[in-house]
Amino acid sequence: MKKSLLSLALGGLGIGVTEFTIMGMLPDVAKDLDISIPVAGYLISAYALGVVIGAPLLVVSMDRFSPKKTLILLMVLFTVFNGVSIIAPDYELLLLSRFVSGLPHGAFFGVGSVVASRLADKGKEARAVAMMFSGLTVANLLGVPLGTYIGHHFSWRYTFLLIALIGLVTMLALRFWMPAMEPRKNANNPWKDFAIFRDSNVWFMVLIFSVAPGALFAWISYIAPLMTEVSGIAEMHLPYIMILAGFGMFVGNLIGGKLSDAFSPSATVMAILGLQILCMILIYYTAFLPWASLIMTFFTGVTTFAIVPPLTVLLLNSVRSEAEMLVASLGPACFNIANALGAFFGGIPIDMGYGYTSPAWVGVVMATAGIFISLMYLRRNRGEVRRQKSEVRSKSGVW
Repeated sequence: MKKSLLSLALGGLGIGVTEFTIMGMLPDVAKDLDISIPVAGYLISAYALGVVIGAPLLVVSMDRFSPKKTLILLMVLFTVFNGVSIIAPDYELLLLSRFVSGLPHGAFFGVGSVVASRLADKGKEARAVAMMFSGLTVANLLGVPLGTYIGHHFSWRYTFLLIALIGLVTMLALRFWMPAMEPRKNANNPWKDFAIFRDSNVWFMVLIFSVAPGALFAWISYIAPLMTEVSGIAEMHLPYIMILAGFGMFVGNLIGGKLSDAFSPSATVMAILGLQILCMILIYYTAFLPWASLIMTFFTGVTTFAIVPPLTVLLLNSVRSEAEMLVASLGPACFNIANALGAFFGGIPIDMGYGYTSPAWVGVVMATAGIFISLMYLRRNRGEVRRQKSEVRSKSGVW
């Protein structure tokens, strides 16, 4: 791995740990701050709101800086406010720090996606993007279980200390390993970049990114009761199940990157969504078998995260504009919308009494909707789709 790509992966690691670890620490945070668990849950929502708001605003406002400087500034913001979480004396300040620490999330991945593609060898752009997102998958594989363990057995504040340290290491790695790049030319008025929203292709990609990954969150948001209540697996084994799911995501991310470079991103997205539907159906019918649940946990992790690299490349190719970093930042922002929608809709059939396997059908619906929207997009851009594979391979490194 190139050191420059490793610095981006380190940033993804820190972001992944701070986004997902809080879910496992909610009871500890609630007890320490003397609040209810539902109120503590707003800490998750505050971070997601920060991602959605910060992605386009920070990318555009920092457009006059070089990509290297932008990435470092974003990681400074991330590190400082995760540091504030360490010493937050009350719920209100912790809520604010969670919101602000979420602001650089989407911008980092948006700028990082473009930078990774520029640093990639010819024909390996998607794999370079996947390498950056590997930090996010390693977070789910190792960082989140470790952070949850520290938060539960010692203090949740120590977990935020770990996150801040990862942010500090990322800043140093970016400073010494990331090559200098020129800022975008003619960026006197970067706010004009918002004109991309006049292009219907952008709205198609917003819809795809906000819906298709929802299958992942409809499934994983309720994986704990699915495993304990349906599969009959002891609660003490849940951390290992999450590691298994994280390993599947890690593998899926790498596979998605390779498939996107070998085939067109659009074809890869469609194929992966089809596999997601199959996995969701198998989960529904085999969840009562512990061994089958474990197998499906791994393979569902693979298929649900394999979609990230090709979807990111498809997003970058969707608009012919100098606003590529703004375009790329929409992916992480909309991914968090998919997070919220998947968890929300996945909970509805459970509340209606259909059991903990019912969110799998929500995943089927969301993946099917993703295919339907993708087909509409492909039909509208037939000529561009035919050139996607050759264009990705022929790029010299500038999106």
